[in-house]
Amino acid sequence: MSAPSSSPHLLRGATRIGIVLAIVAILLVAWGIFSRMQAQAALNAEAQADSVLPVLVVKPSIGVGSDELILPGNLQAFTETPIYARTSGYLKRWLVDIGTPVKTGQLLAEIDTPEIDQQTAQAEADLQTAEANNKLSQLTAKRWKGLLATDSVSTQDNDDKAGDAAAKQAAVASAQANLQRLRELEGFKRIVAPVDGVITARNTDIGDLIDAGTGSGAAKELFHIAATRHLRVYVQVPESYAGDMKVGDTAELMLREHPGQIVKAGLVSTASAIDPTTHTLLVQLDADNSAGAMLPGGYVEVHFTLARHADTLRVPANTLIFGSDGMQVAVVGSDNRVHMQTITPGRDFGKEIEVLAGLTPEQQIVVNPPDSITSGLSVRPEVLAATTGARK
Repeated sequence: MSAPSSSPHLLRGATRIGIVLAIVAILLVAWGIFSRMQAQAALNAEAQADSVLPVLVVKPSIGVGSDELILPGNLQAFTETPIYARTSGYLKRWLVDIGTPVKTGQLLAEIDTPEIDQQTAQAEADLQTAEANNKLSQLTAKRWKGLLATDSVSTQDNDDKAGDAAAKQAAVASAQANLQRLRELEGFKRIVAPVDGVITARNTDIGDLIDAGTGSGAAKELFHIAATRHLRVYVQVPESYAGDMKVGDTAELMLREHPGQIVKAGLVSTASAIDPTTHTLLVQLDADNSAGAMLPGGYVEVHFTLARHADTLRVPANTLIFGSDGMQVAVVGSDNRVHMQTITPGRDFGKEIEVLAGLTPEQQIVVNPPDSITSGLSVRPEVLAATTGARK
């Protein structure tokens, strides 16, 4: 009779277990749903975060300190002197060759001039004849003047003798001038250096026919002398830097063939006009070359030190965007949205460019902007230090 009495207790226990299992099942299902919703929310947040473009930004720098402008320069000798013959003949000998230092008045070569020698001898004989005729005419005129005082000769005859004496005197002067001319031509047989310098060219040899340019052909340059102790350096400076070129400033010359060697050069003059073809300003510097390290006709790197303008801004060159609206930069606003800003560029310094208008020092601009960047685009900015390039 005891078995039937335990049946309700078993039924109630089974019911409790079923309820507990149901509650556990409901809790598991709820937890699963909650976990999936939480994961989906995190996934959505991550997807939304990934959809915002991360960009590096930098602020414009203010012009302080100095900049270095490097331009190619053309080296020229302080003086370039071509040597020509002043008389015709044949080259008898030459005494200097290329690379020979010479002093003013030093003999360079001699010319054999047989025709000039003959003309000189003839001129000397003509002068002697003229002097003899003049001596006789002067004596005759003197005698006839004395006879005129005693009325022994007519006035007409006396005047004829006086006129002949004057003509003979003029003939002597003409013969003397001709002889002097020929002697000077003979002096030109000796070719001497007019200035100190170095022989950079020799265009003649022994036996060459020397033409002074008096015939049908043009005169031929025999030697070329260059004064190389001081050199002139000519630089074509871009128009945007023309205002920074001041007479009296100093520049540094870098020689590629002598690494590490620096030569000082002073700015002595400018063309004071912009070349309309190249839009450059021609600048002349003088440099001491007593050591002979620089060669005329070569090229050299000229380093100018320029002071920055404190009223201008600069931005890295990799922030610029070139489009149909001109030169622009992508500015990130306080709402982390992009605004395309048009700027007015100034001088180009290679890694940086000067901005004359369109920016303020507080604005943040995008570095290396992608081609897809547009106004209104939401971005996630990361500040890039302008000096070190490190992220902040």
